Amino acid sequence: MSQQLYLSSSPHVHSGETTPSVMRAVLYSLVPACGVAVYFFGIPALSVLLIATLGCLATEVVCQRLMRQPVTIADGSAAITGVLLALNLPPTSPWWLTLLGAVIAIAVGKQVYGGLGSNPFNPALVARVVLLISFPVQMTTWSAPAPLGSGLDLVTTATPLGEWKNAVMLTGAMPAEMQGSMAGYFLGNMPGCIGEVSALALLLGAGYLFYRRILTWHIPATYVGTVVLLSGAFWLINPAKYPNPVFHLVTGGLVLGAFYMATDMVTTPVSIRGMLIFGVGCGVLTVLIRLFGGYPEGVSFAILLMNAATPLIDRYTKPRTFGTARQGGSV
Repeated sequence: MSQQLYLSSSPHVHSGETTPSVMRAVLYSLVPACGVAVYFFGIPALSVLLIATLGCLATEVVCQRLMRQPVTIADGSAAITGVLLALNLPPTSPWWLTLLGAVIAIAVGKQVYGGLGSNPFNPALVARVVLLISFPVQMTTWSAPAPLGSGLDLVTTATPLGEWKNAVMLTGAMPAEMQGSMAGYFLGNMPGCIGEVSALALLLGAGYLFYRRILTWHIPATYVGTVVLLSGAFWLINPAKYPNPVFHLVTGGLVLGAFYMATDMVTTPVSIRGMLIFGVGCGVLTVLIRLFGGYPEGVSFAILLMNAATPLIDRYTKPRTFGTARQGGSV
């Protein structure tokens, strides 16, 4: 025969994207956030970024060598985990804490389940929560921004969410001066984790991912929308005690979580209906933990809890195969 026939299973249409190309795009999209973090926090933030990324790459190589698997650091997934882990840490994190987080993220959060595509939880968030529970002092020691060239040293202070939580616990009301700092918070002029400080930089990166069609609107929109609606309801009930929705949007890790952590392709539902449920669940849990939990921030816990619910969501939201009968009914 002059022409060969190839038999293969579906799907037969390929987008042209590969795992390395997707991971590179995500890395590129995080450049603005990393740049803003280094500008505001200087060399300490850069050190955390480098240690976390190199630690994740090294841990992945060691794990795959020990498990006698092909080394896959070239696909970029370990580098993404390292950068996201660094963005979830305080800028003054000790080197040993950052390195320990990298080992936990890859070894416990990823490789123990079989590697990329098999992990049920976001590896970077697994590491963050383990470190937060194990080393609460180091993980809740924040520094005020000290822009490069300003000659200022990093000074320990509280995050906006922490200040609000402490004020409510002590006086039952939100400090009035916190209501007028939204523009500064949006640009990144506030204490917090490396990747929490600039919603603007994160949104610029997310816009690039939307342009590349790597992100879809379903999880970020429902996550952020749920936080706005639910926090807005509490704010309308008691504006002296509860922050307004804009405060929830521009402080803490909501933007980082909604656009980069909750959208992890491996740990989130596959159907559109499932994604919408996932986003709403993340939003509800985030607001409840922030307003009534012991921690001022609830994004990490909310996403991990919804990661655990993903198999159940997938089970009840998967599309019906064409031609099959509905449960208890006809075709």
